[in-house]
Amino acid sequence: MHAPASEAKLRSPGWKKDFGERLTRILGPDGVIYADDELIAYDCDALTGYRVKPLFVVLPRTSGEVSLVMKMCYDEDVPYVPRGAGTGLSGGALPAEEGIVISLSRMNRIIEVDIPNERVVAEPGVTNLSVTNAVSAYGYYYAPDPSSQIVCTIGGNVAENSGGVHCLKYGVTTNHVLGLEVILPDGEIIEIGGKTLDRPGYDLTGLMVGSEGLLGIVTRVTLRIVKKPETVKTLFASFDRIEEAGASVSGITARGVIPAGMEIMDNLCIRSVEEAVHAGYPVEAGSILLVELDGPAAEVEAQMPVVEEVLRENNALEIRIARDARERDLFWKGRKNAFPAMGRVSSDYYVQDGVIPRSRLAEVLGRIGELSREYDLRVGNVFHAGDGNLHPLVLYDSTKEGESERALELAGRILGVCVESGGSITGEHGVGNDKKRFLSLMFDENDLETMNLVRCAFDEKGLCNPGKVFPTPRTCVEQGMKPYAEHPLQKAGLGEMY
Repeated sequence: MHAPASEAKLRSPGWKKDFGERLTRILGPDGVIYADDELIAYDCDALTGYRVKPLFVVLPRTSGEVSLVMKMCYDEDVPYVPRGAGTGLSGGALPAEEGIVISLSRMNRIIEVDIPNERVVAEPGVTNLSVTNAVSAYGYYYAPDPSSQIVCTIGGNVAENSGGVHCLKYGVTTNHVLGLEVILPDGEIIEIGGKTLDRPGYDLTGLMVGSEGLLGIVTRVTLRIVKKPETVKTLFASFDRIEEAGASVSGITARGVIPAGMEIMDNLCIRSVEEAVHAGYPVEAGSILLVELDGPAAEVEAQMPVVEEVLRENNALEIRIARDARERDLFWKGRKNAFPAMGRVSSDYYVQDGVIPRSRLAEVLGRIGELSREYDLRVGNVFHAGDGNLHPLVLYDSTKEGESERALELAGRILGVCVESGGSITGEHGVGNDKKRFLSLMFDENDLETMNLVRCAFDEKGLCNPGKVFPTPRTCVEQGMKPYAEHPLQKAGLGEMY
């Protein structure tokens, strides 16, 4: 796959050297990476099919340093891309042509733990799991928990509005972010939101979460933490057919039970995980469904028989309840290692991310199976079944001619099925560079132009993470593919095109 080309600006022969020296004066010699062999480590995120080598990578330690770097870029028209741990799977941190990467990995301090108000204030480079570790001794945790939570960062979670295993009951990142410090594209530092739940004015915090780094760079985050539940019960059930596991998910919620998490894995994933982690999953099963209930002990005890009844109604072959915390952790360890374990059965795989109404799970899983046979490519299914967030893993061999392209097309067809079923092209991985070609499946031109008006209000030069989310060309100074016509919001005096 090739990264989209963009026009490089004409600059004087000594411009790059001068720009690098000015960056070094702000950040120090250890805060700027410019050697070719070191820049390679930043030429892509976890979606490795797209690669662009940046001019520089900078490693600021403070908001002030981020602000100064962005001000320099603004004055010189240099595009830049914010980056956390680089675990994103949609190319959201792909560098821009002739641009720089602003890595926030050294801004990794937890600034405040405020237990009386159930809040944590953290810098963007703090890893997701570190927030829970910081408050665990007080009986609290941070609910959004992506599978990569050991390494992924809070800043990246905010950019992508990340989810995770336990978001079915507790919500995704946007439900847990209350305030932000943001550096605007011209270098101005602003604060939005705060520790309280309701603030006057526009919900700019909600706008910023999930904006994929197109509106500014987040340098401080105020998070809501939640009390650990009194009781947790985890079980898994095995089935001959994955459609039966999908039907169980709908059946459990239809009976009024909302588990903390419900996750499905098919046989291909089960076998891969067992080889890698030895979680105790039955390797002959067509699929397994992991269910976790939490809350007051009396409530969980009352819900367990309901869940077991639904599982048996859907032909569960085996139901196994974790006997203790060690076994519960092992069950989840298997699920959270499903992506890397897939490397044991395929040298290459493409992680797709789409959402469907959970009542359509059985039907859509059947359609994915049909597409897998049509394209003659294996598809592993491991996903957040409770909130309908699918993660089909399309397996291919990049050394075989045409197979990479076939995998990409198959993954796109799966997204088409998601949209046709009333779902979305992304659940938690963002649109990024990879899925902007599918945005028109969900939005018409007026929708896209309206979203672009918001983007232009923050970044009229289009320097902040350019080439992401919106189908190209769509910038603040170009009017897109169609002939320019005044937008209805402009006619009404409610918006302005820059």
